[in-house]
Amino acid sequence: MGRRHLYFLAALLAAVGAALFLYKWLVLEFPVIPGEQSAIWRVETRLQFVAAGGPVKVTLHIPPNGTEYTIVSQNFVAPGFGYTTATDRGNRTVTFSLARASGEHVVYYRAVVHRARSAGRPREAGAEPQVLPTRYRGNDLAAARAIVRAALRQAADNDTLVKLIFARLRNPRPDGEAAMLLGLDPSMRRISDVGVQLLRLAGVAARTVHGLALAPDRRNARFDRWVEFHGTGGWRTYDPRADGFAAPALTLPWWRGAQPLVTVEGGGETHTDVAVRQAFEFTLRAAIARTRLIERALIEFSTLGLPLQTQAVYQILLVVPVGIFLLVVLRNVIGVKTFGTFMPVLIAMAFRQTELLWGLVLFSIVLACGLAIRFYLEQLKLLLVPRLACVVIVVILIMSLLSMLSHKLGLERGLSVALFPIVILSMTIERMTIVWDERGPKEAFTQAFGSLTVAVLCYLVMNVATVKHLAFVFPETLLIVLAATLLLGRYAGYRLVELPRFRVLAGGGK
Repeated sequence: MGRRHLYFLAALLAAVGAALFLYKWLVLEFPVIPGEQSAIWRVETRLQFVAAGGPVKVTLHIPPNGTEYTIVSQNFVAPGFGYTTATDRGNRTVTFSLARASGEHVVYYRAVVHRARSAGRPREAGAEPQVLPTRYRGNDLAAARAIVRAALRQAADNDTLVKLIFARLRNPRPDGEAAMLLGLDPSMRRISDVGVQLLRLAGVAARTVHGLALAPDRRNARFDRWVEFHGTGGWRTYDPRADGFAAPALTLPWWRGAQPLVTVEGGGETHTDVAVRQAFEFTLRAAIARTRLIERALIEFSTLGLPLQTQAVYQILLVVPVGIFLLVVLRNVIGVKTFGTFMPVLIAMAFRQTELLWGLVLFSIVLACGLAIRFYLEQLKLLLVPRLACVVIVVILIMSLLSMLSHKLGLERGLSVALFPIVILSMTIERMTIVWDERGPKEAFTQAFGSLTVAVLCYLVMNVATVKHLAFVFPETLLIVLAATLLLGRYAGYRLVELPRFRVLAGGGK
């Protein structure tokens, strides 16, 4: 296969890896920084009412999932009651029911809310919705028509119409039509309701939005109101309080329309208390919970969907390709000599059991003692397999002695011994002996030093928290590492350590 095929394959792998990474980062909002935290809000609605002794049905509006705010989890607490949820025209409700009830009852709705990085509510495309009729009659209808006619004469589109109508409502003349509709000392809730009615009279689909401000800690919270109207491209938002086309900041849209928050059939004396509490959670945990709702299959078929014990294994394995790529660069581009092809990466993984400093000391001591025993075994003329078995036994005995000695000296790190480092040390001793016999002690020590240097560098890179996080949470980035490795596979240039040998050819003289 030619270079063109290789370049195409590398570009394809890199593009797929980068696309998956960007999708998980920008769309699903998986964090690229380990330990990153994001704000969440715990919302609780407490509904208290008195049942009249017959059938009871309580309907409560609950917040829907949106693009800016996601309900990560929710719970319904209603002892003895059954409950069902429903969705109607974008509003979500939960209905608690009981065949017969009397006395005081309390039900709860609890939710955990996470705010996405994307801001704003996207416009809803599609056919223009039906304009609901206004509720005004008689003199109120005449006053409303006067305000609408004046605004229509000056408005160029729905946006300017909304601004003109609410400008009249915020600053009504004492003897004008707006004051008649608003009444004495109107609240912002009243202004929003009247504005929606006037927009409907003007032929514009409009509705009231009820939202909950996500304050750090808030009890007895009250719902804010703003307006949505159908304009160019879909539904648009208008906040009468700020006189702007944006919803109030950090406010969770709860329900839309003129319906009340709670309706109780078969009871009365209703009291509702809404509380908000802010907390902080690891961004990865919140992203996983949110993604399970949005892209469940993506989580189930990823490392994050594995059992926790298996995840712990892959947190180690998935950084190995990064160490291998570094090894390829050090060997093929720089020209560092090592034992075998991947032995330094295996040594670096062994250092994870002991940590770096103690690992270097342990490696040097065991390697020196093992070499002495190995040369002695050479004099006994043993076959390869028995000889290697003897080396493994000797290494185990040496490490046992070192562990007992370090324990007596209070060096607990010397107890960090596992089967994996023992096997690697045994293979390293055997490999160094072979190089010693075939190429001499100088080459053996050169490769030993190179192997240790590469192992240290691989260990340092593989233990960077960001590298471990990206490899585990975004394993698709390893496709980019694979693409870079494929390109290095065709590298046939000079190695950096060989450049002094070719100085004469470059005109540098002896």
